[in-house]
Amino acid sequence: MSYEFADGYRIRDQAATHFLTFTIISWIDIFSRQVYRDIIVDSFRYCQQHKGLQIGAWVMMSNHIHTIWTAKNNNLSDVIRDFKTFTSKAITAAVEATTESRKEWLLYLFRFQAKRTNANDEFKVWTGNNHPEEIYSDHFLRSKINYIHENPVRAGLVKDPGHYLYSSAMDYEGKKGLVKIDFLI
Repeated sequence: MSYEFADGYRIRDQAATHFLTFTIISWIDIFSRQVYRDIIVDSFRYCQQHKGLQIGAWVMMSNHIHTIWTAKNNNLSDVIRDFKTFTSKAITAAVEATTESRKEWLLYLFRFQAKRTNANDEFKVWTGNNHPEEIYSDHFLRSKINYIHENPVRAGLVKDPGHYLYSSAMDYEGKKGLVKIDFLI
């Protein structure tokens, strides 16, 4: 099964390696807080251990995540769906449970976005399209890994990609990062 999106990007080969972007609705800077970043890192690890997810590269910015994923034992679309469903619920629960200065505003936006969809969800955290791009060559793979790792540099957060904690750049520099990486180059 493949999923078509209005912009033409879709997953045609569920076993292929893909560059994906997960974006928070309205570009909300949710990952400016540690508690929400931890949810993502823990979910990455869970999907690796229990869903056959292989992570070739990743970066978490304040309002979006870039990844290179392969689903070895499962359908990639299923892994994406499960990841987004779980993290949506976990982020929303954390917003409700923590002392979040933006609590009312975040919950209002998550509810508002959910009402604009056909889903039966009370809250919508992620945008619908993950802009999947199948990795089709070594050159394309290298360009996407570079794009991922340079993201925090382009944003002015660090001067060196390997100094950004929420990325696989340090792994590619021979250091141990937060998430086990399945090296692609």
